Amino acid sequence: MRGQDSRSGSLFSYVDLEQRVRSDHPLRTIRTLVNEALASLDGRFGEIYSEIGRPSIPPEQLLRAMLLQAFYSLRSERQLMEQLDFNLLFRWFVGLGIDDPVWDASTFSKNRDRLLDGSVAAAFLSAVLAIPRVKRLLSQDHFSVDGTLIQAWASMKSFRPKDDATPPTPPEPPAGGRNTEVDFHGQRLSNDTHRSTTDPEAKLYRKGRGREAKLSFMGHLLMENRNGLIVDGCVTQANGQAERTAALAMIEKHADRPGRITLGADKGYDAEDFVNELRSMNVTPHIARNIAGRRSAVDGRTTRHPGYALSQRIRKRIEEGFGWGKEFGLLRRIRMRGRERVDMAFAFSAAACNLIRLPKLLAEPEVA
Repeated sequence: MRGQDSRSGSLFSYVDLEQRVRSDHPLRTIRTLVNEALASLDGRFGEIYSEIGRPSIPPEQLLRAMLLQAFYSLRSERQLMEQLDFNLLFRWFVGLGIDDPVWDASTFSKNRDRLLDGSVAAAFLSAVLAIPRVKRLLSQDHFSVDGTLIQAWASMKSFRPKDDATPPTPPEPPAGGRNTEVDFHGQRLSNDTHRSTTDPEAKLYRKGRGREAKLSFMGHLLMENRNGLIVDGCVTQANGQAERTAALAMIEKHADRPGRITLGADKGYDAEDFVNELRSMNVTPHIARNIAGRRSAVDGRTTRHPGYALSQRIRKRIEEGFGWGKEFGLLRRIRMRGRERVDMAFAFSAAACNLIRLPKLLAEPEVA
């Protein structure tokens, strides 16, 4: 018998969100991990929020919503609020009841920026890794590092001379609106003489020869080699020294322990001063040798060991973190301005990338 295309409704309805989410849904494991991490950040939240005034969005719900935005590649806060309004899975994960109203998109953005002052993003990443059953998955001895360009939310047309921040007057009234044609041919653009009026902290940078220069930031990740989980990350301004400087700052936090540790990296890190700094911190540089046009700073003392070849093979897994962040975590062209805000989004993307992989890793039996 053919069913009728009609809506059936009743005066009263009760929906149990807990029963609507299947028992083996990956978000169940992720939500448990997130709740454990958020519980450890309760004291930090107390320092950020005032004791007086109207109640704001609970920071726990705010962070869960931000994770959903990364998991499902929601490009804007308005789209996130729309999903929260009708998606039962989203309401269950965030902690909203079926009848609870969703927040205004602008209110959500303002409350999100409050977490920036408390450095909550980096603390949340550390809190997830500090969960005992997650910590057992991490290697304490072997790491890999790499960097990538993050295109800034600024147009090349905003890159103007520093002594002239006002937009130039067009020779004639534009026919196509405010987005006028600009010819950069023959102009010499430099970070020393120019800056973006949209995002002054973004720098003009190109990844290599033959590649176009873009207004960018540079993101850096530190990965442990046992399961390929991200253990640290940061965002800097884009320049030729940023990758090595950020790598030293990140690995230094893990070098204060007995015994030597290893750090894998590509040939862009093969510089004598960087290798010497690593050795002074008792870190063995498992860095790809750059022998094009100069002598490599990594010699046979390191490359003769089987662990060097193993590190070179495993270090490439760090590209998976960058790939996930740019494909799903909205990092390909970041929709935030200012290095601090970009850094917050980058750290949350790293935490989200770890959380996506943890349900499968935790389900695997431990090897004795």
